[in-house]
Amino acid sequence: MIEVNNLSKNYGPFQALNNISFSVDKGQIVGFLGPNGAGKTTTMRILTCFMPASKGTATVAGYDVFKESREVRKRIGYLPENIPLYNEMTVTKYLSYMAKIRSVPRKQIKERLDIAIESCGLLERRNQIIGQLSRGFRQRVGLAQALIHDPEVLILDEPTSGLDPRQIVEIRELIKSLGKERTILFSTHILPEASMTCERLLIISNGKITGDVSLTNGSTVPSLTHTDDHIDTHYKTLTLMLSGGQPDTIIDTLNNIPHVLNVEQSTENLGDTYYVRYEIDKDVRPKVAKTVVDSGWDILELRTDEMSLEELFLSLTSEPTE
Repeated sequence: MIEVNNLSKNYGPFQALNNISFSVDKGQIVGFLGPNGAGKTTTMRILTCFMPASKGTATVAGYDVFKESREVRKRIGYLPENIPLYNEMTVTKYLSYMAKIRSVPRKQIKERLDIAIESCGLLERRNQIIGQLSRGFRQRVGLAQALIHDPEVLILDEPTSGLDPRQIVEIRELIKSLGKERTILFSTHILPEASMTCERLLIISNGKITGDVSLTNGSTVPSLTHTDDHIDTHYKTLTLMLSGGQPDTIIDTLNNIPHVLNVEQSTENLGDTYYVRYEIDKDVRPKVAKTVVDSGWDILELRTDEMSLEELFLSLTSEPTE
């Protein structure tokens, strides 16, 4: 549904995007996660045809954003971080106006208006002046204008920015419900928000895509990671605390177990603790336990450690040390 290949954007000598590539499949809710200034908004503005790229290609629903921008705009609903609302208009009049701008056929405007208002929970506010609405309801109006022409793709830039906790929950649930019928790409730098809303995260830092992360019930499964050092994070880690045995012998023995990638001894004054890194789609725990018992060592602790989203985010957005 969204395809980005080798996209770069320069503002004079400053490079906001550096040769990024990614894709978003139909029906996915994908979070675009990164610190402030990482390149999230620039990418979204390019995808929504608000600005050109310096080089590279991008398509939405099969249409080139540079050569077929009119077709792309028909298929995208865009919510910028600063919502372009007319505060003196009522919700209904504003959305009717936006429907006309989006070339919704006159006969369909009322139907699309009713659907957008109901979908965004604005039924009791439809005749209220926008300037009198709370921040949360203004966000809902912004989402309604992005939906008014029934787009295939929603691109949302920081949709929960500035909201209180209750409003954040409401907008989160709204986005999840909208994602049942549409492809959604939305940017955020709020980690809990991403983990509770998305099934996949694209992590961007300093204008580069540094991670592509799948989420299962809020826990991370790194599926593809790009770093300057080409570090592969396609693994899980088993923490093993033992008694008996020499460290070199233990490491060599565990390293010979199938699907084990490497074994390291703890350096934090836990001399009997070892970290067993293994392939992400395998379960080596039974074999590790049997090997330890057969070798005459005692297991004091054995647990699988999953990298938290916060740990993963920090590892993929941290500045390189000189």
